[in-house]
Amino acid sequence: MDSDIPLIYGLEFQTRALSAQTAETDIVRFLVGTQSLEFANNQVHLVELNEETNGLKTQVFQHSIGEIWSLQASPTESALFITCYNSLNDKGICQMKGALWKLPEIKEYTNDNIQLDMVAEIDTTEYGTDLKTITYHPMDGTKAVSVVDNYFALWDLNGSKPQVTVSGKLSGKGLPRFINGKWNPHNGCNHFVTLHENNIQGWDLRTPSVPSWVIPSAHSQIIRDLDFNANRQYFLSTCGDDGYMKFWDIRVPDEPVLSRMEHSHWVWSIRINRCHDQLVLTSSSDSRVILYSVASISSEPYGHIVSPEDDNGQGDEACSKEKLEDGVVGRYEEHEDSVYAVEWSSADPWTFASLSYDGRLVINKVPRKYKYQILL
Repeated sequence: MDSDIPLIYGLEFQTRALSAQTAETDIVRFLVGTQSLEFANNQVHLVELNEETNGLKTQVFQHSIGEIWSLQASPTESALFITCYNSLNDKGICQMKGALWKLPEIKEYTNDNIQLDMVAEIDTTEYGTDLKTITYHPMDGTKAVSVVDNYFALWDLNGSKPQVTVSGKLSGKGLPRFINGKWNPHNGCNHFVTLHENNIQGWDLRTPSVPSWVIPSAHSQIIRDLDFNANRQYFLSTCGDDGYMKFWDIRVPDEPVLSRMEHSHWVWSIRINRCHDQLVLTSSSDSRVILYSVASISSEPYGHIVSPEDDNGQGDEACSKEKLEDGVVGRYEEHEDSVYAVEWSSADPWTFASLSYDGRLVINKVPRKYKYQILL
């Protein structure tokens, strides 16, 4: 795939749910969920990048029970994923629900719309109506956490009926509600982090009665998303309606370690590259995707470490070529509507996808100039 040429895939319906097929580490694949107001018309699209032909292969599956607001693939089984969807209940009222799904085996891609297999419903109605996300444990596909109203709940997904094993509640005046949440991949994955208005709370799932740490007023407006640096234990990133992306060391919550504003409107999604954490993606309702370098706070602030066998006798000169400065690496403007989601591929750390509300999926690669600057 030529790094300068984006690949664009158009869907018939509006979209905002995107996930890399996390358990697939050999082939670049993404899952996309639609938001048709005709609930029976909703779909999940499996999109695969063919590196040899520089083209896309796609398969459509029917998700006929409602519009998809959130979608996440299993970290351990490529065929499994979870959706949070809006559906009509028996009284004709819209209600958010969650479900675990399994993709049928595909021997070849076709133009057929294939029916999905629902493995189990994840019934979160006990905790409220405003289901925001159900997010998998980073390494255990049998565990997930749901975020509903002012509750989060840890689910055991084994068996035909998922069960709650631990739950926690955000207390406060005016019925506070969570906006989003994500697992902390460090510390044995015992911590979960939630967003409430412009505040960040860290919860220990072993003792979830009160937050174990808080970053109050982290942004001046609502925080939309967060992500952890998989290679630095205490570092996380946030983005929000103030247009900023910020990076935090949770041990020193008073000030962000880095703050940048490059978008002109709300920032909906932020993702740190799992392999090369110098690279960070954001997407915004200004219709843009921006790729940044944050090398100064990465796990390799001085560039890729060159071994004596690799430097070919160039010594310090070889090392000096590796340093990547902080700043914007690329601006991507293939979208014409709000870009609600951006994700790195789990199979290729240089490939990423972005998804806008008008049903446009765009697959790009990190420019070769910066790729070589990091690697060589």
